[in-house]
Amino acid sequence: MISSISSNRLAASQTDYSQRPSLAPANDPDQKVQQEPALKKEASKATDDKKVGELSEGDLKIIRELKQRDSEVRAHEAAHLAAAGGIATSGASFSYQQGPDGARYAIGGEVSIDTSPVSGDPAATIRKADTIRRAALAPAQPSGPDLQAAASATAMAAQAQVELLQKNQERQNGNKDQRGTQINLSA
Repeated sequence: MISSISSNRLAASQTDYSQRPSLAPANDPDQKVQQEPALKKEASKATDDKKVGELSEGDLKIIRELKQRDSEVRAHEAAHLAAAGGIATSGASFSYQQGPDGARYAIGGEVSIDTSPVSGDPAATIRKADTIRRAALAPAQPSGPDLQAAASATAMAAQAQVELLQKNQERQNGNKDQRGTQINLSA
């Protein structure tokens, strides 16, 4: 998820899957967001893993839902990362929930990108804002914070457009002033 604009980077906050109820007890002691640079499935298992045959039908349903959420989260963050290109400041990070099978499943994620304007170059800032907007809207279902980040990028582009117009106007006015001050002294 991409959430809000800051002066130096877009600190993408955890993907909001709170509309969906928790599927399994969050008993993973290491529940913090963790770096996952390759966007690959985590194969980490707890020492008390249960074999699939030992799980109840309810547990199997929870595992299927966690696997689906894991896939959604990873695809969502991969879309942000791919669209961000060179302005991404890190790979995707994920927060995890442990399933009844002992495996950890991604339930949230983030990608950080540089959202600072390009100093002294409003045209480059406009291009960068477009990249930020594309990165924020890249997932199939952008979250509310993703939409806010896209709106902030649009505002940054609008401000840069104003600066660009002012620069162009100053350049044109400067040329007019120079023409008006030239005096032909030859007789």
